[in-house]
Amino acid sequence: MNKIKFFRQKSGLTLRQLSEKANISIGYISDLENNKTKNPTMKTLEKLSEALGVYSVTDLISASEKEDKEDGTND
Repeated sequence: MNKIKFFRQKSGLTLRQLSEKANISIGYISDLENNKTKNPTMKTLEKLSEALGVYSVTDLISASEKEDKEDGTND
């Protein structure tokens, strides 16, 4: 889920700001960004996409899955 961090930084948001916009805990977002938590719910992905201004959840997921395959973390 490193794309979450990419889009967060691209948007100029801190973890705290994203947490407040998406109404998701800082710790959970951090865990997603650092691949400590996998398989977030669709509702969580929708909240993150909206807060990050990402066009669709699919953009967030497909980008993340591609990265996972490239770095071997999607086993």
